[in-house]
Amino acid sequence: MSVHKQILQGGAFALSLLATSVMAAVSPAEAEKLGTTLTPIGAEKAGNADGSIPEWTGGLPANAGTADSKGFLSNPFASEQPLYSITAANADQYKDKLTAGQVALFKRYPESYKMNVYPSHRTAAYPQHILDATKKNAVSTKLVAGGNGLENYVEGVTFPIPANGMEVIWNHITRYRGGSVQRFITQMAVQSNGSYSPVVFHDEFTFRANLKGVDTSKASNVMFYFKQRVTAPSRLAGNVLLVHETIDQVKEPRLAWVYNAGQRRVRRAPQVAYDGPGTAADGLRTSDNFDMYNGAPDRYDWKLVGKKELLIPYNAYKLDDPKLKYDEIVQAGHLNPEHLRYELHRVWEVEATLKSGQRHIYAKRHFFIDEDTWQAAVIDHYDGRGNLWRVAEAHAQYYYDQNIPWYTAEALHDLQNGRYLVTGLKNEESKSYDFSYQASEADYTPAALRNAGIR
Repeated sequence: MSVHKQILQGGAFALSLLATSVMAAVSPAEAEKLGTTLTPIGAEKAGNADGSIPEWTGGLPANAGTADSKGFLSNPFASEQPLYSITAANADQYKDKLTAGQVALFKRYPESYKMNVYPSHRTAAYPQHILDATKKNAVSTKLVAGGNGLENYVEGVTFPIPANGMEVIWNHITRYRGGSVQRFITQMAVQSNGSYSPVVFHDEFTFRANLKGVDTSKASNVMFYFKQRVTAPSRLAGNVLLVHETIDQVKEPRLAWVYNAGQRRVRRAPQVAYDGPGTAADGLRTSDNFDMYNGAPDRYDWKLVGKKELLIPYNAYKLDDPKLKYDEIVQAGHLNPEHLRYELHRVWEVEATLKSGQRHIYAKRHFFIDEDTWQAAVIDHYDGRGNLWRVAEAHAQYYYDQNIPWYTAEALHDLQNGRYLVTGLKNEESKSYDFSYQASEADYTPAALRNAGIR
């Protein structure tokens, strides 16, 4: 019986397999399950026993809706009504479908927090070159010693048939978000009374293989490039962050630089990693909270708990409606529940525990990774005393016109002080994500930061 099937069944044999070497790739025979009993990226193709999670049949087609002049997508499920709503009064009935963090949100905001649960739709799909790369990765990509880097990886899902928790986390870190994209997004640090001051970012993100004129035959340890420029408010405008994300982070850790517009100088930024402060986040997130989780996994031990069915934010087209104003979305305690959509999906559960001798403000994290996209959907964060501290939720949508799953917004709730951070909203911005963006390696050099930071 396969490693994958044993893990899904939660058998004792599966638990013993998790302790084996992280160096092993799956056999060619095992990889043949991709596209048959498994989807091409490794999810269970079949639905669940009662049909509340449907079979995956290929995802939403490109013509599932329309895009407006700014690139915002119409909601293919606009006519659907919630199957039911969960409130503090009935949350206990659904606790087996909720994370500890989600349960805590009902207790923290009993009068206002709610989940509207809709029919589940398995909407995600990928370009053919990603599917082809994923099948190749299944038999050839390996973790380097310690699990903190990859061998034989270019693109696609790294470990579509994972054997341990670290492989699942690498699937999230490396997942396809389009080969190249630019976006204007807004971040709000929301105070306990609901007040906030928007910070607008211009993000650029490119996998190395998608750079203009790049010679992919030449070896490189860079997986992707990320550049983020603050455009508002005026006191922060012009500050720029540049990241070179490496594949083998044992051989070469992440490289980062910042350009300070006030000082007009570029400097190295080793603090842009782990629990270094997040950009303009008012202390509400760490660097590795961005994109739900990012960076080197070396400070934690990763345990693959298994799979479960969970209510997670999904198909967030309603939240992404450009007719909505930020004041209609952002409220005290949490986002306005009337604009959010939850669905039942299968997720991989991974427990991260801080290694002895390592430092991080989060001593433990529980990850819940969507099987159809390998995106983190919910992460519960615990402090050094073992108390539940922060709860992150990612409101995902499938950009069906581009064959790209990604997020609409990420919300990180601080249960202790009643504040939260929301990142990624673009309802009031000039355009949606631009996946036609093209860049060269010269655009991602430290020397290019000064030009990028011109106010």
